[in-house]
Amino acid sequence: MSDCGCSSVTEPSMKPLEEALALLLAHAQAVSEHELVPLAEANGRVLAEPVVSKINMPPWDNSAMDGYAVNRADLKSAPSTLAISQRIPAGAAPQPLAAGTAARIFTGAPVPPDADAVVIQEVCVQEGEQVTINELPEPGANIRYAGEDTRIGQEVLQAGTRLGAQHLGLAASVGAGELVVYRRLKVALFSSGDELINPGKPLGPGQIYNSNEYTLQALLQSLGCEIVSLGIVEDTFEATCDALSAAAAQADLVMTSGGVSVGEEDHLKPAVEALGSLDLWKIAIRPGKPLAFGHIEGTPFIGTPGNPVSLFVTFCLFARPFILKRQGVRDAELTPTPILARADFDWPKAEKRREFARAQLNLDAQGQAQVSLYSSRSSGVLNSLTWANGLAILPEQQTLARGEMVKFLPFSELLK
Repeated sequence: MSDCGCSSVTEPSMKPLEEALALLLAHAQAVSEHELVPLAEANGRVLAEPVVSKINMPPWDNSAMDGYAVNRADLKSAPSTLAISQRIPAGAAPQPLAAGTAARIFTGAPVPPDADAVVIQEVCVQEGEQVTINELPEPGANIRYAGEDTRIGQEVLQAGTRLGAQHLGLAASVGAGELVVYRRLKVALFSSGDELINPGKPLGPGQIYNSNEYTLQALLQSLGCEIVSLGIVEDTFEATCDALSAAAAQADLVMTSGGVSVGEEDHLKPAVEALGSLDLWKIAIRPGKPLAFGHIEGTPFIGTPGNPVSLFVTFCLFARPFILKRQGVRDAELTPTPILARADFDWPKAEKRREFARAQLNLDAQGQAQVSLYSSRSSGVLNSLTWANGLAILPEQQTLARGEMVKFLPFSELLK
């Protein structure tokens, strides 16, 4: 049993989104430990050391097309007929091009010494061991030169890059078989609420299924985190303190869902203040006003709201960039860039808080992008997140008329 006591402080006013996010990111220090992993296991990890090429890419001049390698000095006019002196498939080692001849060559094959152009096969006619070239090539036509893409000593991937398929392909192309990455961030989480029960069991009176646990776990898994789940915690001050202490002792970050409001049964706020500090409490957004951020015995803490849509939105807007930065991702890659589309709705009332409305981005009959809103603004309607494919950003203190431009954050950016 924890012996922490409850403190009473004045609840701070709501912070603007930008100020709240800056506060979180100022406390997001990247983990210091690195590990060496095989290239095949590096997808989704964050690069801790840059990848520097030890080869030129391509390593030798090669043909960009199927055709005939020639020396332009042998082509006095078009058409010109040359003997075929050799055949060069990809992977072959060609001989120098004999004067007055052409070499049959295929895409990716090394260009023979003394050739200075490749003529595409579509403008050539081969008869037996001779080829007639009907168009004169430009110097260097259809040749990819050694080092054209990458040169020895060139940094091809920066530290702080979150690795995807394109990055792994590039690393492989320069021969990197292993990469130095940051270790995975360990996140301990639990849900607060006596009304919660895990899926698969029959519901009792007043009970609901703990959907937030699975939403949070999936969101954290998508970011490559190592997860420690403490399950459902009893709605008491003492149990909350015990769970927070246990979580902080074994993780880099503690996350919770529910219990962050100010009711008599919401114990997270006093528990966090007793065990450490609470730096953030309310944010001027909807949904998701009651987002908590602080530290528990030195370990960062993020408390998300209990309403499922509020949890989802606050995770995407705040927890995601915080986690990515702690994993070593560069600042430039932390927050997604919204796209602009026309509103297929009216927003006649200027709200005090910025709204992140569940929305669909579709094409209208003219092929123009338009944004439609979900019919309900309730933060308890989880169906709305499966209907939506992103969030429409509706600025505070502003109205919006159908046909005006609105910012849209696609889930494809928020969930990657």
